[in-house]
Amino acid sequence: MRELAHVVKLVMVEKKDILLSILLGFSAGITAVGLFASSGYLISKAALAPPIYTLTVMIAVLKLFGFARAFSRYGERLYSHRATFTILSNLRVSFYKKIEPLAPQIFQKYRSGDLLARIVGDVESLQNFFLRVFYPPVVLVLVFLSTIFFISFFSIYLALVMFVGLILTGFVVPAIFAVGQRRLQSRVREERGLLSTEVTELFYGFRDLKIYQQLAVKEKLLADAADSYVSEQEREGKQEMFNQSVNTFITLLVSWTLLALGAYLTVEGQFDGLFLAMLVMISLTVFENAAPMAVFPNHYEESRRAAVRLDEVVEGEQVVSGVSADATVELPEQQVFSFEMKDVRFRYPGESRLTLDGVNISLPAGSKTAIVGPSGSGKSTLLQLLLKIYEAEDGLVSLDQWDYAAVEQEDLWSKANVVLQENHFFYGTVRENLALAKDGLSDEEMLKALGAVKLDGFSLDDEVLEKGENLSGGEKQRLAIARALLKAERLWLLDEPTSSVDAITEAAIIEKLFELASEDTLVLVSHRLTGLEKMDQIIVMENGRVVEAGAFDELMRLQGYFYEMKEIEKSVFM
Repeated sequence: MRELAHVVKLVMVEKKDILLSILLGFSAGITAVGLFASSGYLISKAALAPPIYTLTVMIAVLKLFGFARAFSRYGERLYSHRATFTILSNLRVSFYKKIEPLAPQIFQKYRSGDLLARIVGDVESLQNFFLRVFYPPVVLVLVFLSTIFFISFFSIYLALVMFVGLILTGFVVPAIFAVGQRRLQSRVREERGLLSTEVTELFYGFRDLKIYQQLAVKEKLLADAADSYVSEQEREGKQEMFNQSVNTFITLLVSWTLLALGAYLTVEGQFDGLFLAMLVMISLTVFENAAPMAVFPNHYEESRRAAVRLDEVVEGEQVVSGVSADATVELPEQQVFSFEMKDVRFRYPGESRLTLDGVNISLPAGSKTAIVGPSGSGKSTLLQLLLKIYEAEDGLVSLDQWDYAAVEQEDLWSKANVVLQENHFFYGTVRENLALAKDGLSDEEMLKALGAVKLDGFSLDDEVLEKGENLSGGEKQRLAIARALLKAERLWLLDEPTSSVDAITEAAIIEKLFELASEDTLVLVSHRLTGLEKMDQIIVMENGRVVEAGAFDELMRLQGYFYEMKEIEKSVFM
């Protein structure tokens, strides 16, 4: 039950609906018992052919129980399902709040398909926790104990038989089946995660699989994963049906035992035979409340495993997140920020090699800084630390006078114009994707931004497919830059923003960026060395270290690493 502690905590938030569900569920169960008990007594009484007026009261009681049962059952369904959907909503929000700060480092541990299966399938599985795990045992015990108490007035022996039936159907049988169910449920979830992973990889890699003639192989793997998942589901279904059959058998066995014992006590003169039919009707009705316990092990184990799999995702990952628990600073609007890093070290989770090793840089407010170096030198990682996507393992990072730990990640993002190497575009129109920049943008502003990045031929109503699949690499980058232009904040963080753009268009876009960011702080990560003459400083990185830093002319006069890279670039492109 320890694994479900967080779920139970969320369940208890809805105390009012839970209490009403239990009370109305108990009312529905006990009135059903009363309804059938009254009908059994009425049958026995009518068999003695008494005057009709003597049966009038029992007929009225039957109608009362029938109405009360229907009203209670409706109310129980209403409040229990409302509580379930509210709990499920709270669970989704709670889990998303925990997992959202873990991107993108979480993808180093989990494949996207498996993660999707957990986010969707496992969260969805927990909808059964209240209706199938938390709620039924409570109602079962209340209804059974009340019924046993009532029967004890007629015969203590019959009450004991009913109590044994409660123990068997409510606790012993579910406990026995829970052991086998735990092993089976684990395999079902593993197969579902594998199937989700295979489907995701087939969809995302369809084009490459087709090009390299590996589509049939991948389809075979997907079919095998689907067959395994279906097979495990069938085994789970058979086990569930077996559980229900055993539970029903015990229910009928207890009912027959009650009938036999009642008949014996009647013969012995210890029980009034007038109530024998009532006793049978009570036993058949009260055990309806035990029916959910047949599948209790299935739903309990399903909920437990779902909670474990969700906890695996979020527990122990916060140390690498850019979200700080002690974030207390609220950044001012339209502030021109400065950055400083002192002896910063960082390594990605699970890696022994330092990606950044002893980095010391200063980015004054309003400065234009380029970060260059070969692939794998740590340029993009440094920018991700500035964005608080990751936090430094060691060293000090500060924003103006504030320690970076005191800066809220989302607050920083809201004050920055960011263009990364990979930019996401949603299915919709150009207008809808540009409108993400900020609220209240006019069509004229959007068209002006498109013109600034040489996308004059685009219409705001042009369709954009999911992930921008109908756009070229250069068009994606220019659309992302247009979105950043529309945001119009005073901090620019750009990671290879024009790597897929032709040289002429790139020069025009960089010129426009310098014009718009003339008084802003701008950080540009680039593997190209052209167009850096206007930069206030150029930081050269290699193997996670800063090897050179200075203005363009200074570095060229130094004739060091940057000079050598520039000469190589000239020889390649001239």
